Amino acid sequence: MAGASDPIDELHAITAGLRVYVERLVASGAVGLPAASAELIRERAAAAPVDAAPAPSVAEAPRAAPVAPAAPAPAPVAVPAPAPAIDRAQRVERLRVLSAEVAGCKRCGLHNGRTQTVFARGTGTSGLCFVGEGPGFDEDQQGYPFVGKAGQLLDKMIAAMGLERDEVYVANIVKCRPPNNRKPEIDEMAACMPYLAEQLELIAPQVIVALGATAVQGLLGTTEGITRMRGRWRLYKGRIAVMPTFHPAYLLRTPAAKREVWDDLQAVLRQMGRQVPARR
Repeated sequence: MAGASDPIDELHAITAGLRVYVERLVASGAVGLPAASAELIRERAAAAPVDAAPAPSVAEAPRAAPVAPAAPAPAPVAVPAPAPAIDRAQRVERLRVLSAEVAGCKRCGLHNGRTQTVFARGTGTSGLCFVGEGPGFDEDQQGYPFVGKAGQLLDKMIAAMGLERDEVYVANIVKCRPPNNRKPEIDEMAACMPYLAEQLELIAPQVIVALGATAVQGLLGTTEGITRMRGRWRLYKGRIAVMPTFHPAYLLRTPAAKREVWDDLQAVLRQMGRQVPARR
């Protein structure tokens, strides 16, 4: 009809006026519209015809009006405190019970040829744990890990780190000696790993040194060779630092590799926040 206002022009005018009004509200610190103004906007919107003309293109559309400042970020959610660590007496008792359980274990065929099980040695009070492969002849006879020639070399490695022998926890992937000191089979490792997992849960070491490929495989579930793995930090269960390095038995056969192992042990000390002693 002649003389009637164009609905699109009217909508543009309403939008422009609303933008100015909102800008004033923002400047004054308001965070919403008064009820009367909101009612007026609803009336205008209801009165505007919806099929008079197509919506303006993106090029024709007015810029979006500024809005009120964003609300502040929500307050941090309260995080439950970690469960209190068990005291020394409780830990010692639980390890004693676990050791007795291991002594009677028949989960795999290795129990048939053992003299006795080999559970662990040391207290772990230093925060350091060494994990090897399995008991050899001397360990099977005495009931403690790393007491043969390889164990004597391990003791020298511990001393070179400036630590006492008994303050380091030492255990193996399997608790029974494999025949002829062979590498443990996959099913044998799987049967024994829950014991080691509980030991590590109770000891809660800061760092684990995995001695050799079998230890790395048992702890991390990887079959990657120790030559490629050594010296590269890994994580046990996503929370305990693991340093793979060569087994002391390998060092007895390959003395030149001792330099690389010493490099790894220095990295362990730095990870633990300890000073590296000067080599004697």
